[in-house]
Amino acid sequence: MKLKAPVDVKWLAEFTGARLVGDESIKADGINEVHKITPGDISFVDIEKYYTRTLQSEATVILINKEVECPEGKALLITDDPARAYVKLVTHFCPFEPSNKMISDTAEIGEGTIIQPNVFIGNNCKIGKNCIIHPGVVIYDRTYIGDNVIIQSNSVIGGDAFYFNRKPNEETMYFKLESCGRTFIEDNVEIGACCTIDKGVSGDTIIGAGTKFDNFIHIGHGTIIGRNCLFAAQVGVAGKVTIGDNVLLYGQVGVSKDLVIESNTVVLAKSGVGKSLPGGKVWFGIPVQDAKDKMEELVWVKRIPELWDRVKNDF
Repeated sequence: MKLKAPVDVKWLAEFTGARLVGDESIKADGINEVHKITPGDISFVDIEKYYTRTLQSEATVILINKEVECPEGKALLITDDPARAYVKLVTHFCPFEPSNKMISDTAEIGEGTIIQPNVFIGNNCKIGKNCIIHPGVVIYDRTYIGDNVIIQSNSVIGGDAFYFNRKPNEETMYFKLESCGRTFIEDNVEIGACCTIDKGVSGDTIIGAGTKFDNFIHIGHGTIIGRNCLFAAQVGVAGKVTIGDNVLLYGQVGVSKDLVIESNTVVLAKSGVGKSLPGGKVWFGIPVQDAKDKMEELVWVKRIPELWDRVKNDF
């Protein structure tokens, strides 16, 4: 998320109650978690395995819970709980805005778009031309929808990311990291009934032009889906996945977080994708593998009783 104006690092230290180490002249102009960092950002790290990655990233200001040497050109804000400090900044610069009507006065709705009864459209949303939004759809704040988009009943667009910081020594074990990202639905997309598309934690969730979703599909935070993809019912895609163009995911495919599925990939029904996939191939199974190899494997599995009987008879 980019800030409306750059913020002095001394103010950030005072506001979060952190100790400032490093360049005191720095100004920050964005807030991002580790997976979406860009130059000028404030980020945070509180897990050992991410220290090096975050310190070597393009982040300008880093909230951290360990005394480390400050890289040149950066500022460290040392605090016992970087996650809480990060959330304090998010809620300050991107506060929750309550709604008092079904369609916000700040929402922009294009010519020819049909909004059916009982649709909720939040603050600062923008919907393009000639869309159809069916009853019961919920569109959260700061969602952007292109032209000629169809959203079937009871889908939720732009809900909060499923993103928590584990606090094993506290009564409430999971501390919610507030979302300040956005959701973009490009032109000519169709979203089926009862789908859920989460906004990014700090970046954007993007559904590419021409992509079509069946019913009961979930897309996790910060996922980017390319153009002209086709997802059948009950597909679940975790957060921060990148999917190329012309990808087909058949029913009940599950995709783990942080993966890349390249363009022109087909994943057959009930498959579990736990690794990144090169494009132009058909995949199947749990865990997923080349579909032809998996089918051959299943043929041999069916022959196990027969082969076992042969082995026993040989003895």
